[in-house]
Amino acid sequence: MAAQSGGRIDDARRLAESGDLDAAAEIFAELVADAGEADRAQAAVGLAVVLEERGDVAGARAAARTALATGHPEYASQAACHLARGFERESLPDQARAAWQAVIGLGTPAYMPAAHMALARIAADQGDDREAEAALRAALATADPVVGSRAAQGLAEYLLDLGEPGEAADILIEALGLPDVADSARLRVLLGIAHLDMACAEFAAAAETVRDTDGAALAIELLARTLPLRGRDDDAEAVWAYGLDHPDEGVAEQVRLRLHRDDGDPPGDDAAAPDGVPDAYHDPDRL
Repeated sequence: MAAQSGGRIDDARRLAESGDLDAAAEIFAELVADAGEADRAQAAVGLAVVLEERGDVAGARAAARTALATGHPEYASQAACHLARGFERESLPDQARAAWQAVIGLGTPAYMPAAHMALARIAADQGDDREAEAALRAALATADPVVGSRAAQGLAEYLLDLGEPGEAADILIEALGLPDVADSARLRVLLGIAHLDMACAEFAAAAETVRDTDGAALAIELLARTLPLRGRDDDAEAVWAYGLDHPDEGVAEQVRLRLHRDDGDPPGDDAAAPDGVPDAYHDPDRL
């Protein structure tokens, strides 16, 4: 019986591919109507696809729900995905979320990455950042080389915006460890950005805690010169201003020298710096 029904499914599929949707739907419907049919789940998915192509959205969803109710690991998953995508096209996020959650509930590995990413997308669209983050982490955990990369990128950007570059770096390193991971160059760029943000945090901490003059001035300079790489020009100017007005005159002088060392004056030249303070030789080896 299974071999016979499998042949009829192949016939229905060929009819659908040739454009005879009515004949294909008739075969699929006959198979679905038989509750004891071994290939009922597969036939129900086929019927859902054909009916949707005919414009019968309600009938297509009824057929997909029939397939979903079988709990078949493959065809119930396909049916749930079919329902979810249809709901998303119609901007019905609650129904789409429920359908994607059904995919996850079935647990078929091949469909989990797309389901988690879809749930992340829906949550983000609704402003639920925590739910979106959880779904992205679940997508990364599937270890899918394409979806895992996309999930890691989304997570890293979110964490960087939150001011958590260390955690973002951990996520990116995990993604780069996936076999055949997609878009590794983008992952590495984001990892570099995370390290820049971590460097800025360390420079800022050093500027406030280092007690020797040269160390404090160096930390201030490095912070001020790194911030523009992250598009934070105003913050960089504020750091320079902090250094120039530092309560320790020795630090302030060193910051002044570092700020103006690229102005073009030769070492030892007594020409006045733009702020009216005589410039002096700065030994680059002290970096």
